[in-house]
Amino acid sequence: MSSPFIVIITTTSNKEDANKIAQTLLAKKLAGCVQVIGPISSHYYWKDELCQDEEWLCLIKSSQQHYQTLEKTIQEIHPYEVPEIISLPIQEGNQGYLSWLNQQLK
Repeated sequence: MSSPFIVIITTTSNKEDANKIAQTLLAKKLAGCVQVIGPISSHYYWKDELCQDEEWLCLIKSSQQHYQTLEKTIQEIHPYEVPEIISLPIQEGNQGYLSWLNQQLK
């Protein structure tokens, strides 16, 4: 059975920006939990150039109904020209955790 919850992924170039995103989303009750992981090594093409950068990964737990507002909020405070903001469905999960997550969201 599919749940209404999602994990949104975004990356930043430094821990301070990742923490700012986490704190903003939590304060606005758009996320129940944000894990900041890093540094990680990201490899990608940008403007026809192969890049390798150190980044910080944010794993944001939220719900599908909050996605549009959450994406807009991240874009408003994210320093990247084109930030990675992708959503993955939570197909199943510990019911106690999902209940807790639901209570954290507005």
